[in-house]
Amino acid sequence: MTKTAAVTADLPTEDDTADLGRWLAPLLAAGDCVLLQGPIGAGKSHLARALIRARLGRMEDIPSPTFTLVQTYTADVDIWHADLYRLSHPDEVAELGLEQAFSQAICLIEWPERLGRLTPLNAIRIALSTKSEGRSATLDAPGHPDLLAEFAAVWSE
Repeated sequence: MTKTAAVTADLPTEDDTADLGRWLAPLLAAGDCVLLQGPIGAGKSHLARALIRARLGRMEDIPSPTFTLVQTYTADVDIWHADLYRLSHPDEVAELGLEQAFSQAICLIEWPERLGRLTPLNAIRIALSTKSEGRSATLDAPGHPDLLAEFAAVWSE
């Protein structure tokens, strides 16, 4: 498999960030792990909420997993939304049950650098950063070349 380059898209508004989550939702399957990277306030939870609601097919309160560490949702496939910000060591990830979820659920992981050696090799990485009034999103998915190509076609300029 050839290495494909990451693709960046501008997301000028919060609605654009939510649109990205809604776009991505039906393209994911059990075993897909999306690593949401970026500083506090970059839109990680906003994107995750839109994705989860789209996959559930209904409006639902989607609390941040900052304090619970993991929130799970039952759709056509289970969805795990984790925020690892408060973890101090990758060994703490094992206690959350994420390793098993990586193969059976769609996993959305905020602060994925806390995973250490447990980071799934085939993960989809979305790095969010602020840009002017909005954001930019860089998607890197070497194990998912079709997804990366579609993202480039739909989202990049």
